[in-house]
Amino acid sequence: MKLKTIVKQSGLLALLLAMGSQAYAQRDTTNRPVTLDSFDIVRDYRPILADAVKIRRSPDMTNKREYMPKLNYGNVPDKKLDINTGLSELKIMETPFSRIVDHNSNYVKLGVGNLGTILGEAYFAVEDYEDIRFGGFVKHLNQKGNLDDQKFSRQEVGVFGRRIFPMFTVNGLIGYNGFGTRFYGIPMDVDNKNLNPTREAQRFNDIYFSGELTSNFDPANEDALSYSVKADAYTYKDKFDGKENSIALSGYLNKRLRTFNVGANVALDFNSIGGVNTPDGNLNNSIVNANPYIKFKGDNYNITLGANIVSEFGDSSRFNIFPVAEIDFSLVPGYFYIFGGVKGGVEKGSFRSFTKTNPYLGLTPNIMNTVERMNVYGGIKGNAGATFGYKVKAFYRQVEGLPMFVNNVDRPFQFDLVYDGDGDKALKHVGIEGEINVRLSELVNLGGRLNIDNYTTVSQEEAWHLPKMRLAANARFNISEKLYIDAEALFHGNATAREYSYTTDQVTNVTSPSATYSKTSIPSFFDLSAGAEYKATKQLGIFVKANNIFNTEYSRYLYYPKLGFNILGGINFSF
Repeated sequence: MKLKTIVKQSGLLALLLAMGSQAYAQRDTTNRPVTLDSFDIVRDYRPILADAVKIRRSPDMTNKREYMPKLNYGNVPDKKLDINTGLSELKIMETPFSRIVDHNSNYVKLGVGNLGTILGEAYFAVEDYEDIRFGGFVKHLNQKGNLDDQKFSRQEVGVFGRRIFPMFTVNGLIGYNGFGTRFYGIPMDVDNKNLNPTREAQRFNDIYFSGELTSNFDPANEDALSYSVKADAYTYKDKFDGKENSIALSGYLNKRLRTFNVGANVALDFNSIGGVNTPDGNLNNSIVNANPYIKFKGDNYNITLGANIVSEFGDSSRFNIFPVAEIDFSLVPGYFYIFGGVKGGVEKGSFRSFTKTNPYLGLTPNIMNTVERMNVYGGIKGNAGATFGYKVKAFYRQVEGLPMFVNNVDRPFQFDLVYDGDGDKALKHVGIEGEINVRLSELVNLGGRLNIDNYTTVSQEEAWHLPKMRLAANARFNISEKLYIDAEALFHGNATAREYSYTTDQVTNVTSPSATYSKTSIPSFFDLSAGAEYKATKQLGIFVKANNIFNTEYSRYLYYPKLGFNILGGINFSF
């Protein structure tokens, strides 16, 4: 890290500390109202440490949805905001299909639809004990579009368990995820000849495990010591030579001393990848990081100061220290907050995460880590009781090695990974995020998220396949105790892709790309979906879900159109 960068980041840290020192006082925080930040976001494990430890709540055995499979009745990749820029995916609220309306959380769901859609799903759990829960789930979903070999298939199987002891809680989950598709992209040469006649099949198999031991939260103990130890592991493979194995160990230790907390997060991720662009086709890409911090807490403020120490090792090594500082201050307690901070870190380049974002990644991809040199952010958030919540954040990032997808020159129906920003000059990313949640009544819930992004690239001509605007929203209407209706809307702005023109020799039948690429626009799109569920009896329900209602023709990636209008209906039996 260059000296001038360290000076700038240290200056920002000092400024935040000075701001926070004006707010310091001893206050009780146990009755602080809930804000948008209080909701838990569940995602795949990434070995990136949090800015500061989260104060754990006591385990709640009434949370029956924690291990239930997430329901998705459309084309599997369609609804994901799959922009790998560090921005989190929108998860506003559960759809009515996953609501638990009584104490019988076990269910079996069967459905069929057009485009060859077949759905089968089951969930079961033993909930007869106050301190033990265990169970499992299984799911199968497949669809076929109107294009040749436009096929999708997903399977999920898992078993889970939770045991609450007087001092700590143990959680465990082991499962399998399978996803199958084909390289159905349809690039053409100048004579309108299809350059992808074989449309090869692709299949991803993911076996994973997660286990955690966490201390139980004691609100009556002002000097409580909290801790957690977690292990995550997975083995991941595609149909060809691509594979990844990872074992990650992480934990935290936090000591609460009245108005402040002191502690550290640590994580160690051993990661090996095969079938990549290296001399022997293998890559050892491991990371260890530590995040010591001190957090001051009052009735109307939170101040966090610390550092993120990251060491990358394996086939290459690198060491970085990033300052971490954050302030959260209430101008109108319970209603209006301002917040800001500065942080940095390293995100592991993962074959697993890249192919979940874009399953049409080509053979022998180039895998690299992404370094967030600096992330300065600030904004406002708040709520009005339990009916309205909002959050608006602006940020400025300097990134080294931001991944982007571009079409392969020789096999344009597959994608390569390219990166922008290096050790000398970083990519600059400026953006705004906005979230809103509105509960008009017990009958109507609305939510939405807006992302606006602007990239100043260094080596790449454009931020390939990264739209500058994304908007997602949903609504839920509880018409009665038996009838639920939901709707979901997704908008992506224009994106830019690299495209070559191709000429096929009529004698040799050899296809050659043009010497240079041209920039082509991937048009913006709007996708609207809606569904309903009717509970005919206490055990039996009927559901229907329609995706892409306007039958919009659009693509997230060049040459890969999404499914058109599709509808799914079936029955749900709970017991």
